[in-house]
Amino acid sequence: MSEVQIVAEPGLPQILITREFAASPEALFRAYTEPDLFAQWIGPRRLTTIIDRYEAQHGGSWRYVSREEDGTEYGFRGVFHGTPSLDGITQTFEFEGAPGHVSLEKVTFERKGDKTLLHQNAIFQSVEDRDAMIQAGMEAGLREALENLDALLASGAAGA
Repeated sequence: MSEVQIVAEPGLPQILITREFAASPEALFRAYTEPDLFAQWIGPRRLTTIIDRYEAQHGGSWRYVSREEDGTEYGFRGVFHGTPSLDGITQTFEFEGAPGHVSLEKVTFERKGDKTLLHQNAIFQSVEDRDAMIQAGMEAGLREALENLDALLASGAAGA
């Protein structure tokens, strides 16, 4: 299993994420843009994800809710900017528990032989917003989500 690299440079309102997957860029793209696949891997395993809407097109909005076993819910939403493609996906991201603290994220898929290097760049409105995201447990949740994605891809559910 490939280890995720997470870089948050001091003083910069940005988080850079990189991880290698034994899958094609096309399979990763499907896992990121098809709602039924996305719901299977996003977030920690203890949560169930319910897709409210997922319009993977320019100007399309998305919203999902992650639910704890006790019924506690965490909502997330955003808007796609530009048409999602193998060249990348650009979208906003907002945790509904902290309204107004929106980040802009770009995900790209770099083919490396029979593997793909996933790059994610998240830009925050301030270093404080970035640090609040990290302090809220983003790193552990992200690591677990990408492990889920790896398992989904290994199952063949997203294609080759």
